[in-house]
Amino acid sequence: MVGTRSRRDRQIAALQPRIKVWLEKDGGAGFCQGMCAILQAIQLTGSIKHAAAQMGKSYRHIWGRIKAAERLLGKQLVETHVGGKDAQRSLLTSDAQDIVREFLAMRDRISQVLEEEFARRFR
Repeated sequence: MVGTRSRRDRQIAALQPRIKVWLEKDGGAGFCQGMCAILQAIQLTGSIKHAAAQMGKSYRHIWGRIKAAERLLGKQLVETHVGGKDAQRSLLTSDAQDIVREFLAMRDRISQVLEEEFARRFR
């Protein structure tokens, strides 16, 4: 019986808890880790085109995701500037910066609670 319990303990120790977090409105996903990553890439590159390339996605896909999230959230997330010599053609709005910051903080806190509960219940 000791051998069986030891094997069970090893099996449980190998498990890792996982959770997905997203924000919904009227049953439609409005903001998720994927949207957060898109906005972070835009902030880093200053361009929707470069963010899309960095993520291995098409510009059209990224643009569609942004517009869908904006409709569901009721807020503009990205400001675009066409032409000019400035490399920063796309900027996150202050609302987008706030949403990214708060979403990541919430996700991190939820992950922390999940880890604590997992350790309490399974270790």
